[in-house]
Amino acid sequence: MSTFDEEWAKMLRGEQYDAIHPEFLRRLEATRDRLWEFNMMKPSQIDEQRAIIRELLGSHGERFHINQPFRCDYGCNVHIGEDFFANFNLTILDEAEVRIGDHAFIGPNVSIYTACHPLDAAERNTGAEWALPVTIGDSVWIGGGAIILPGVTIGNNVVIGAGAVVTRDVPDNTVVAGNPARIIKHL
Repeated sequence: MSTFDEEWAKMLRGEQYDAIHPEFLRRLEATRDRLWEFNMMKPSQIDEQRAIIRELLGSHGERFHINQPFRCDYGCNVHIGEDFFANFNLTILDEAEVRIGDHAFIGPNVSIYTACHPLDAAERNTGAEWALPVTIGDSVWIGGGAIILPGVTIGNNVVIGAGAVVTRDVPDNTVVAGNPARIIKHL
């Protein structure tokens, strides 16, 4: 069995890794415990909420707000810019890095995924997994219920329509919508 540090490095490089290594499971549990605390706080406990988010995330701007509930896998692979806002029920599966620029506005029930699994059932059942990073530029508005899939890069000044499933890169200054998301307007 590889060491955890070797498996973690493979995960961050986008290589196949052993997702059921005991240390991955321990870290997932520790993050979930902290998120449980965050999600159970009174909405008025803003300072306490921000303290937990600052502890969990890899990096963040000074001004941000994340409505409860919020879910992520590790947190340390999530990087948010300045003036970040996320509405209720943001989910980020951050096996790879998720980088979100300044002035991001994320609607309710948005999901951002980096984890990938083999199509072959026998291989998938071994715990094999890999992850691809997601990058979201500055001044992006992601509408409610949108899903961002692994490996996607979203440019600057983009609007993602409510319910969109973003399966490929999105250029700057565009509005995309649908499943799969496609450009419907240039800004």
